[in-house]
Amino acid sequence: MRHSGIAPRATLAQPARAMPHEFTLSHRVEFSETDMAGIVHFANFYRMMENAEHAFFRSLGFSIHAHDGSATVGWPRVNAACEFFKPLRFEEVVDIQLLVAEVRARSIRYAFRFWKSEDGERTEIARGSVTTVCTTVNRMTGKLGAVEIPAAIRAAIAPAPAEMLAALSPK
Repeated sequence: MRHSGIAPRATLAQPARAMPHEFTLSHRVEFSETDMAGIVHFANFYRMMENAEHAFFRSLGFSIHAHDGSATVGWPRVNAACEFFKPLRFEEVVDIQLLVAEVRARSIRYAFRFWKSEDGERTEIARGSVTTVCTTVNRMTGKLGAVEIPAAIRAAIAPAPAEMLAALSPK
């Protein structure tokens, strides 16, 4: 499934049919996301992964922060990683491809690939992963506790096919 970011200009990824295991978000790099060399600061890749995850949930009709009866459901991160292959610069458009790598009873692991156009070719510039856990807040203690992923979300999200995930093997 495809969702446009803030930038209204043309994007790199091809429109795709709705799939519960894949989503692409396009983003134009803002000046505030860069360092003195004009290269995107590494921390912003983590923000882009989170933005893609939130847009993925919205595309399925859900929110990453929702109320289920009297409980507030959230998805804190328990693991995040990113490796970088090429720089991303101010005003370049990046496609953030989200793949659902694994769905467990209480957690979801995502894999991300970052793509940009370079000399007319689609080039992978980074890869990342994020693991989130479905939680609620105990109203008495204020503490988070892991809970089962709501049935509606489990029914809407599936792991990507093995051949798609195999493409994420180390370069």
